[in-house]
Amino acid sequence: MAENRVFTAWDYVVFASMLLISTAIGIFSALKHGRTGQGTTEEFLVGSRQISAYPIAFSLAASFMSAIAVIGYPAEVYNTGLNVLMLNISRFFTMIFVCLIYIPLFYRLNIISTYEYINRRFGRVVRYQIVCSFMVYMFFYLGIVTYTPSFALSQVTGMDMWISVVITGLVCTLYTTLGGIKAVIWTDVFQLCIMVIGLVAVLIQGSIHVGGFGKIWNIAKNGNRTDIFDFDLDPRKLYTTWSVGIGAVFGWVSIYGCNQVQVQRYLACKSEREAIKAVMLNLVGIIVLFTLSCLCGLVMYAVYETCDPIKMNRVSTSDQLTPLLVVDLFDQMPGFPGLFVASAYSGTLSTISSGISAMAAVAVEDFLKPIWKPWAQLSSRKKTLVSKLLAMTFGLTTIGLAGVSSLLERSVIQATLTFEGLILGPMLGVFTLAALFPKSNGKGACVAWFVGVAFSMWIGIGGLIYPRSREFSELLETSTAGCLEANATTSTPVNVTSMLTTLIPTKQEERPDIADNLYAISFYYYSPIGCLSTIFVGLIVSMLTGGTENVDPCLIAPIVHTIYKYVFKNKLNTSIPETSDNLITIPVPKQSSKGCVDSPVLSPIKSTRI
Repeated sequence: MAENRVFTAWDYVVFASMLLISTAIGIFSALKHGRTGQGTTEEFLVGSRQISAYPIAFSLAASFMSAIAVIGYPAEVYNTGLNVLMLNISRFFTMIFVCLIYIPLFYRLNIISTYEYINRRFGRVVRYQIVCSFMVYMFFYLGIVTYTPSFALSQVTGMDMWISVVITGLVCTLYTTLGGIKAVIWTDVFQLCIMVIGLVAVLIQGSIHVGGFGKIWNIAKNGNRTDIFDFDLDPRKLYTTWSVGIGAVFGWVSIYGCNQVQVQRYLACKSEREAIKAVMLNLVGIIVLFTLSCLCGLVMYAVYETCDPIKMNRVSTSDQLTPLLVVDLFDQMPGFPGLFVASAYSGTLSTISSGISAMAAVAVEDFLKPIWKPWAQLSSRKKTLVSKLLAMTFGLTTIGLAGVSSLLERSVIQATLTFEGLILGPMLGVFTLAALFPKSNGKGACVAWFVGVAFSMWIGIGGLIYPRSREFSELLETSTAGCLEANATTSTPVNVTSMLTTLIPTKQEERPDIADNLYAISFYYYSPIGCLSTIFVGLIVSMLTGGTENVDPCLIAPIVHTIYKYVFKNKLNTSIPETSDNLITIPVPKQSSKGCVDSPVLSPIKSTRI
């Protein structure tokens, strides 16, 4: 069983201070705008598109990393080594794709919900396929990120789990409802700083405890924890250069390219250029935070080099390793365990508040506006009030969803990445069809979404029914040689970083061949499988059903027009105005509010002679 440590008064003071400051930011944001307040839904949901790049960058990084960075990745490095650092390269390519394709497309359309774009491109049926996928994903995801850190911390620190869950949900709901997107963004900035401080404190104290970071590195190197590259082509290995470096790109492009949680933030920027700047600065923040968390994993291995807490039964899951490390390192330093708990919960708060705001935006833009006819007659104040009530409802629902997540027995990284791959992969496929393939149509996208989801779910559910065999385990060796023999356990080590949920008990001889092949592939491949299968089927069905003629050029990514001009020396078969043969133009026509609009900085882009 896990060791319960009781928090001191100073620990509670530090933790409570973080919650109070987060709440105060929301109240301040509401009071600052006093009379005008969130007078319109656009002000409440995207801050009237007047927020600068720097706070948006911090917010993007904070909501993306969440408790995964603080709790999950150090434990992952402890178990599998630094090969997860390849994710930094994936993030770089992700941001490049987002800046080239999705930001110019969405920002110039002047939309709040990304799914409004799908409606204009493929029709209402496909729109609600994607909207429902998003809502299902967010409900499960918010439940996981609320419950997991609360459970891990309660098992080690002695904090009551459900009290912390309720407090987390209420605080997020309060400042998101009061302050809108601006409160979410500025609390994210504060919470990201707390996350960094918590990880740096662990890194410094761990280095002092072990005898310097150089010694930590040597211990990790001797334990095979410092190897980053693995070029094994076997897709069943969880962490290789290919699975982490390539497969993860699809998952993160789906988050930054078609997930309302992230897109809503950069759409709140002052201009298209500011949005691109925010996304690239966000990359720097994520790399710093992620690298710190991985280095804390090396600290963890150096501290527990000869006495593995899991084998010694001090903790029951890998998610509890990081909190245990903190209470061991700061046992004689009151207040510092509270700082780490504040760090972990800062990640949770930022993710939950971002999710609440995004779901409120989707509910307004994709359900109330197009479906509920009385919406158009409501005053701006009433519309904003409805938006706030929706945000409050989703926040309170998150608390209940944490109870559902308690039924899952997987690590936080496994759970989040699995859900992302199974649901967001097909969503990215539909968005890619819409943005990059002018001939694709609604029929193709509709059928493709069903096929992509079915294919992804088949593999994902198969992986749950038939967990990965021990021969595919990638856990590195740990030791109990330095532990007291009286405390040693003779139980067989459990692969805590692989999928642990078994829906149907099976005997080894009953496992079909597919269980050790297709079902055993790395969860990083779920997103590319869902995305590519959706694109392939969508193109085939679109071709068989006649494709699309004269697509509105605003609905095709500007980069596609540029490629056609440079490579094919002609223009797309759309309603783009005629241009001279020796001119290259990225079309951004001035249209009505239902069309695309000029970016305040980048548009219109002047034609250049070649």
